[in-house]
Amino acid sequence: MARTMNRRPVLRIDLDAAGEARHRPDDLAAEEPLEIRVGRTPLAVTMRTPGQDIDLALGFLFAEGVIRGAGDVVTAQLCSGTETPNTYNVIEVALGADVPPPVTDPSRNFTTTSACGVCGKASIEAVRTRSRFAVADDPFTVPAGVLAELPGRLRTAQRTFDRTGGLHAAGLFAADGTLVVLREDVGRHNAVDKVVGWALRESRLPLRGHVLLVSGRTSFELTQKAWMAGVPVLAAVSAPSTLAAELAEEAGMTLVGFLRGRSMNVYAGAHRITR
Repeated sequence: MARTMNRRPVLRIDLDAAGEARHRPDDLAAEEPLEIRVGRTPLAVTMRTPGQDIDLALGFLFAEGVIRGAGDVVTAQLCSGTETPNTYNVIEVALGADVPPPVTDPSRNFTTTSACGVCGKASIEAVRTRSRFAVADDPFTVPAGVLAELPGRLRTAQRTFDRTGGLHAAGLFAADGTLVVLREDVGRHNAVDKVVGWALRESRLPLRGHVLLVSGRTSFELTQKAWMAGVPVLAAVSAPSTLAAELAEEAGMTLVGFLRGRSMNVYAGAHRITR
């Protein structure tokens, strides 16, 4: 059961109303741990907003190179865990007999937070995973005018954000600007994993001919996840990091930042943006 919000009492202070203070209920975005097990062996713990947990687990395993497609997974299910009452904060994934189990040595420590999905990695080599999709060969183009409309469409579809103001979003858009799927989470990388996991289950990988829009900034990790999924255009309403721009150029992706109003910055792959 999804628990995207929790309500708690707060003291509201309004300095513009002579310091008026009153007690009122407020909705907060839920954040709970999710343990991902592969073959009943714990692999990762991530802090996330409950909901679409199987998509999150599959997207995470795909981005990390543990699985290459939906056919590598026999079952993926929520299980009871140890909490009482049961909070369903454990996902068990069973891989096919011919799928190598994930490496669990210290250099591949998968423990993550809602803020950063690679903070637990013990070496630089463990951070990078190369995509099997030739994103640079994707001939997809998108008009700048269509891109400019996407943040508004993403924001309109963020129902939980309207109540809490505390969630990031990732939205997958078709070439004409149609929203294909939206996922929200306290972590941007979790929201992207949920989108990729959905695409994996729907047999839609690689995501050729699509735009992936994320709220907030674009990091190396988010760019790598988009590359792994075969996304040709990654856009964000805020700035990219230097490594995000370098990885996008290396992968042949288009990277757009500061997508606000009718302006944007194109940091890599400008040939896909038409005017």
